[in-house]
Amino acid sequence: MSTKISALIITLNEAKNIKQLIHNLDFADEIVVVDSFSTDDTLAILKEFSNIKVYQHTFQDFSSQRNIALKYAAHNWILFIDADERISENLRNEILKTVSLNETKQGYYFKRKFYFLDRPMGFSGLRTDKNLRLFKKEGAQYRGLVHEKLNIANTGTLQNYLTHYSYSSYGHFKDKVVYYNKLKALEKIKKGVKPSVFMSIFHPVYTFLNRYFFRLGILDGKKGYIISKIYAQAINERYKEMFRLMKEQAK
Repeated sequence: MSTKISALIITLNEAKNIKQLIHNLDFADEIVVVDSFSTDDTLAILKEFSNIKVYQHTFQDFSSQRNIALKYAAHNWILFIDADERISENLRNEILKTVSLNETKQGYYFKRKFYFLDRPMGFSGLRTDKNLRLFKKEGAQYRGLVHEKLNIANTGTLQNYLTHYSYSSYGHFKDKVVYYNKLKALEKIKKGVKPSVFMSIFHPVYTFLNRYFFRLGILDGKKGYIISKIYAQAINERYKEMFRLMKEQAK
């Protein structure tokens, strides 16, 4: 079976990240970019590279966009990477070794090391984060509007960390987390989940306490406090959105 790798990226206005990422993926056998009609210099930068396949599709949700990218992939092994992530030399070597061994596992999780404002975060509920990023294409499909999941059961976890330069400012961080939670609200309403007033009060409070105290965000100092607070605020926005969507449905 082929051990060639298709590296897949979905983009929207990633001019600040895309050039470094393309250079970072020089070990992949092909690089496929599915862009959601960026309005910055993302496409102009991609045109500088002759070995990149670029397609444009209107964004519907993350799963749909990732599944579109999967259809364009030519090779057996898929490496999905976000524009603000980087693969270290050690992780690169582990990826290539794993693919060459071609074991029976269908996919592999990457542990992620978060950088916030260019500094690593050790706690705040972030150090246990991992994502399924390397997998065999056959039968793979994403599901879910946000925090999309693959239908793959037979998995392993690579030892080296994927670096995630997640957020360049507090405003960027808050906007992104709130956006994900509004998508989560839509997903829950579509599944028939009804919000309660009690949970709309309890859940944000629990989120803050869990991240700041139980998941040791306090050890990340001021950043840990702000991150925990923003996650709590985003949960609050999720419930607001759920109540709004329910009200719209009732009209």
